[in-house]
Amino acid sequence: VQLQASGGGSVQTGGSLRLSCGSSASFFRFKAMGWYRQAQGKQRELVASITIDGDTNYADSVKARFTISRVNAKNTVLYLQMNNLVPEDTAVYYCNAESIWADEGEYWGQGTLVTVSS
Repeated sequence: VQLQASGGGSVQTGGSLRLSCGSSASFFRFKAMGWYRQAQGKQRELVASITIDGDTNYADSVKARFTISRVNAKNTVLYLQMNNLVPEDTAVYYCNAESIWADEGEYWGQGTLVTVSS
């Protein structure tokens, strides 16, 4: 399984970006998919996730500003719509997928950098 993230860039405070993560597999291969981020000097943290049932979860810091969604197809695409961006959102964003098969574990895409300037 391969995950390919894209959509990062540089914006000013209050701007918007949409991240995309293309998967080489159907969403039903995964228990959940999500977006994580890692700011310089900090640990990687969960930003948002969506389960196979469509249940979503957000970090408190992004609630009401970010929206996670997916397109269910032969090759699933995961999105993260980010609105009202603030400098604290600056980080490398990674997409993640947790396999339904325990022995497969999880998959990570390469990071995409989001930079928010004040």
